Amino acid sequence: MFDKLVAQAEAASVGSAAGDEAFLEEYRFLIREAAAVRSMSGVGWMGITGDIRGRMTNRFRVRRLLAEHPEIAQERIEAPIIVTGLPRTATTLAHKILAKHEGNRAPLMWELQATDRADMDPADRKRRIKVARQAASFGHKFSPALPQIHAMEPESPEECVFALPHGRNWLVCSRMPGYREFLETRDFLPDFQYYKAVLQTLQAGGPRRRWVLKSPYHLEHLETLLKVFPDAKIMWTHRDPNTVMGSWCSLMETGVALCNRTYDPHDIGRDWLEMLSQMVRVGRDVRTHLPRERVVDVSYHQLTANPFEEMPAIFKKLDMEWKGADEDNLRAAMERPWMKRGHEYSLGHYGLDPDMIDRAFGDYARMVHGMR
Repeated sequence: MFDKLVAQAEAASVGSAAGDEAFLEEYRFLIREAAAVRSMSGVGWMGITGDIRGRMTNRFRVRRLLAEHPEIAQERIEAPIIVTGLPRTATTLAHKILAKHEGNRAPLMWELQATDRADMDPADRKRRIKVARQAASFGHKFSPALPQIHAMEPESPEECVFALPHGRNWLVCSRMPGYREFLETRDFLPDFQYYKAVLQTLQAGGPRRRWVLKSPYHLEHLETLLKVFPDAKIMWTHRDPNTVMGSWCSLMETGVALCNRTYDPHDIGRDWLEMLSQMVRVGRDVRTHLPRERVVDVSYHQLTANPFEEMPAIFKKLDMEWKGADEDNLRAAMERPWMKRGHEYSLGHYGLDPDMIDRAFGDYARMVHGMR
């Protein structure tokens, strides 16, 4: 099965798996872990195998482009902005506004799935965008609630996880304890070095802009990120973890219900309470060693209550000038459907309560409330 996926990826990318043995062995392990999930549905299996094939295709393409155009590796990724924070903390809003600022850009969903040079063939660009639209439509068709919770928009800025080889994003639909243990001890430096190559490839042949990157999972990889992007600035959004846990578990249940024949909502609550609280602990520990100006803290409550006051202040801290176009972008973003969280959730449904969450996150909730 896995060898067939590799062959398909090589054919689609016009590239080769040769020389990428460590990467392939890790994905062979991942697919074995997925195959061991007894509850996985046909849709879930099709989704994870298709995702693995797509990521291998993209990697082989990027490696081929680097071999054909070695000058790509000399592209400078200057002072990127890294948007992070627990999920459901307005990182999407901030990411979209920052990315639209004059002189900035963010990787689009289709670019992370089908990376190529900025001066790629227009016909190939059109075809790859079409494929990404079809994939997004498939996801929305099988989960009608998804567009209201986290819409997939192929031509909009997306999270870095679409290009990074490994991370907790592989755990959003199915429990894979062995893979989770693998993540706990893994060195992620090669993954972020590869991601830099993805950005360099997307930048090659086009204008150089300041990259705006985003993922909640970056919280536990700040130290590694700063090794790869030493002049990066970090924007960290903060929200009461009690609210975060309910909203995030609701989103996770949408994917779990789609990809599994049976599941226990309490597993979702327990697993993600452990993982998200660990991400915050690791991130907070790393930032104690960083210069104060390297991290821009943002209160979710302040940002969503007073966005037209908060965003200009954030821009200033990120060394950017707030302009009329940015205000127009913010106004348009506030009117988008993804700003209207229509789904309902309760902590008890996931086996959680405020005391459990407070214990897991320690004094983080008090810190967040102190920012309001």
